[in-house]
Amino acid sequence: MLRRQTRAWLGGLALAASLASGTASAETVLRIGMTAADIPLTTGQADQGSEGLRFMGYTVYESLIQWDLSSFEEASELIPALAESWAVDPEDDQRWIFTIRQGAKFHDGSEFTAHDAIWNFEKILNPDAPQYDPKQAAQGRGRIPTVESYAALDDYTLEIRTSIPEAFLPYQLAWIVNSSPRRWEELGGDWDAFAYQPSGTGPWMLETFVPRERAELVRNPDYWDADRIAKTDRVVLLPLPEANSRVAALRSGQVDWIEAPPPDAVPSLEAAGFQIVTNVYPHNWQWHFSRIEGSPWNDERVRKAANLALDRDSLLVLLGGLMQPAKGMVPVSSPWFGEPAFDVRYDPAAAKELLAEAGYGPDNPVQVKALISASGSGQMQPVPMNEFIQQSLGEVGIEVELIVVEWNTLLSIWRAGAKDPMSQGGHSVNVSYFSQDPFTALVRHLDSTLVNPNGTNWGWYQEDEMDALFTTARTTFDPVEQNAVVAEIHERFVDEALFLFVAHDLNPRALAPKVKGFVQAQNWYQDLTPVTIEE
Repeated sequence: MLRRQTRAWLGGLALAASLASGTASAETVLRIGMTAADIPLTTGQADQGSEGLRFMGYTVYESLIQWDLSSFEEASELIPALAESWAVDPEDDQRWIFTIRQGAKFHDGSEFTAHDAIWNFEKILNPDAPQYDPKQAAQGRGRIPTVESYAALDDYTLEIRTSIPEAFLPYQLAWIVNSSPRRWEELGGDWDAFAYQPSGTGPWMLETFVPRERAELVRNPDYWDADRIAKTDRVVLLPLPEANSRVAALRSGQVDWIEAPPPDAVPSLEAAGFQIVTNVYPHNWQWHFSRIEGSPWNDERVRKAANLALDRDSLLVLLGGLMQPAKGMVPVSSPWFGEPAFDVRYDPAAAKELLAEAGYGPDNPVQVKALISASGSGQMQPVPMNEFIQQSLGEVGIEVELIVVEWNTLLSIWRAGAKDPMSQGGHSVNVSYFSQDPFTALVRHLDSTLVNPNGTNWGWYQEDEMDALFTTARTTFDPVEQNAVVAEIHERFVDEALFLFVAHDLNPRALAPKVKGFVQAQNWYQDLTPVTIEE
């Protein structure tokens, strides 16, 4: 398998190199080395984590609502996309009305309407629908858990009803992208065929797809937003999961852009003239604890001990400064941080005292299994970081066994939940989390109704008081009042040490000097349309 993957990567790099030479001299080409081990799912709801959405989901496809990715200085906000406007019904807080943008067309020339939005909800929510796709459903269904029904009131008016009042619905819909029903029908209703000839409404069109080797996107000259028509002719996506291989490809000129350069390579890359781009963004890297019967993390003292055992300042040095030490699920500067009583800090003596109170000691260490990936979107440097945690926790009496799996496999384990045999008896899972909105940052991880198959409460945490707080937040439509409730929720996250809080990433990427016009937004996702290549 490794040899086959290596041959595929090398073949992709050779192709990318030829595209940058005389064989494609008339074109401007941006070649990107991803951390993923494969090309993300190309049918719409991309896999491979947020990297899949970054490079395939939000380039070829679009959602009703999207993130404004135009600013380096300002936090990203939601803006209209395929929906021009939306509002909750003032008489019924479980009913939303969306006005669909007129004139937005799929790559096959057909117009996007409210009926197409319905078709796309059905493809991930209704197993009885002809277009239902289990692969896309696995990626999207859990993002909109309270969407109960939907109807096209006319071609450009969409009604969505939720099972409960859901103030977070606009954030959730930003995850759901739309594929063309006409293209699917043209291809005989075959999603596998659609993967090679997809049709979305985005600023890029997929021209070439070779699994595990490359994908080539070309600009959409007829894109509905004239201000975002791509300035580069072609983007080549190459899966390069091994960090040093990405660096070597960048240095040799085989790619122009790499995700997550290893910290020890950053100084020499900068000295060689490469651009190292970072920005604060909503990304929390943590361990998600299992709370099923028998898990050592069910004891709050053990959870707090683990948080006190971790020397985050030394981890900061290990990562070359490319992180912020975490004191919770969101940064201290966030309006949702609140004023927790428990101070997440490095205090190994206090950690040992707590473990002793819990009945553990040198002759009776805590034993935990942690499921981690070797690479992957947003995972930073997962192996050395988890080995650092393993050592730190071991020094206070928490012995950690690391179970390393491929990134997409880890995502499947995460969605399956801690009770599923796929989790192999693991007590922790290390999947880094998007914290751009309250639902994604907090609610979906601990809401008792969002255990498998309804969502991503991997650890099966179930507490009535927390559920009540979640309900209050979801029924508070005033932003200021909602922020206050969310802060109260986060205080409980920290005070009960519900996760092992490790780091907030700075999202580093390395670019060749010829890459111009890129604005790194404070977001997991980035806009490739302003990028130019100066030869």
